[in-house]
Amino acid sequence: MEELHQLGVLEAAAAIRAGDITAEALAAALLQRAQALESLNAFVTLDADIILAAARAADQHRAAGKLLGPLHGVPIALKDNINTAAFPTTAGTPGLRQHRPKANAPVAQALIDAGAIVFGKAGMHELAYGITSNNAGFGAIHNPFDPRHVPGGSSGGSGAAVGARIVPASIGSDTGGSVRVPAAFCGVMGFRPTVLRWPQAGIVPISATRDTAGPLARKAVDLAAIDAVVTGAGGALAATPLKGLRIGVPRGYFWEDLEPETARVCEAALDTLRHAGAVLVEADLAGIGAINEAISFTVALYETRRDLDRYLEREGLTQRFADIVAQTASPDVTGVLSSLLDPATAVPEQAYRDAITIHRPRLIELYRSYFVGQGVAAVAFPTTPLPAPLIGDDETVMLNGRALPTFMTVIRNTDPGSNAGIPGISVPVGMTSGGLPVGLEFDGPAGGDRDLLALAGAVESVFPPPPAP
Repeated sequence: MEELHQLGVLEAAAAIRAGDITAEALAAALLQRAQALESLNAFVTLDADIILAAARAADQHRAAGKLLGPLHGVPIALKDNINTAAFPTTAGTPGLRQHRPKANAPVAQALIDAGAIVFGKAGMHELAYGITSNNAGFGAIHNPFDPRHVPGGSSGGSGAAVGARIVPASIGSDTGGSVRVPAAFCGVMGFRPTVLRWPQAGIVPISATRDTAGPLARKAVDLAAIDAVVTGAGGALAATPLKGLRIGVPRGYFWEDLEPETARVCEAALDTLRHAGAVLVEADLAGIGAINEAISFTVALYETRRDLDRYLEREGLTQRFADIVAQTASPDVTGVLSSLLDPATAVPEQAYRDAITIHRPRLIELYRSYFVGQGVAAVAFPTTPLPAPLIGDDETVMLNGRALPTFMTVIRNTDPGSNAGIPGISVPVGMTSGGLPVGLEFDGPAGGDRDLLALAGAVESVFPPPPAP
């Protein structure tokens, strides 16, 4: 048996089911690794007693000959905006530091019902409003490949924990790239499901139109196994040979203004796919930048105040949006969210209505007609235009000699698919010469999640596995 921390989700489940290892031995090994890598600050809450008790219960369950779920005994971390009854849910913000949900979010409950062990709560960018995970309230999270760099966000703890082999998988949330960006920066896979495929309830929200939880893991089959548990999707993934598979490559917008090392790695990845028999269709999503800009922050900022108030009320908390904002610790988050409290700077309702009723349908149709018209299974592009920035580059980041806004620059490529509500998956395809991972994203048609996961498995097979940090 290889070192326990190297096991993937399905490998660990199979080993526990066969009696080759115990759930307690696996949990203990991962807790030991988490302690050794504590400086990454990947977790907000990690209670060894709770985790080991759950692992022992899993072993007793197996010893009694009871039916085992598909994830029986497998430790999976949860981002700290996903409700758990056993652990606090802080959303990385001081105002919720004492928040103890009464029930698990449906996503968490589905994993527990399948036998998974909740391995603590992973850290995040405060209130999920950023991509650096440089959290002033709970401390910066570090990239496992180079601790000077960010792990991405907002699911930064999830990316760092999976990339560092502390856990085989973690559940994050993604509004504009918050699962796929950490996956790309931490050398793992990150999957954003079609919006509403995974339940939204019990998760501290940004935007009901855009939010979804999603898994990070090191293998496509593990993402698919978790997706099946959460959604009830039956059956194995269809075999997807790369030979003859048509993949769109929209050079305009998505492949423009890339950091040179990111461009080098991603162009080499396209060559690898081409040599494996994939048919690369170079066709642009015309005007996507302008259409997306008319939706993106207009929708997110308008819905944040409404949706967070609804969450707080459902949780039985007396606080409301203004109370939470008053206690935010991270300057970037305070600046954005406090603007929503002033009628002069808040998003006008008419702008929001236009975004939802005019611009978003245009974006959805643009993608639909692209997949059908070009006959492609997915579009491919660099997950991010540049590798992981340095911790502290919260406001601006240098790209090709220019200082650009960090948040908007990093999510440039992940944001349009988010606004269209379509599924996307980031696959690690190489490393920069400086030793930082690079991800290539594949977005698929709405509802085509299982096909996209199968495609990711085929893509994964032609690239060497990413190195461990």
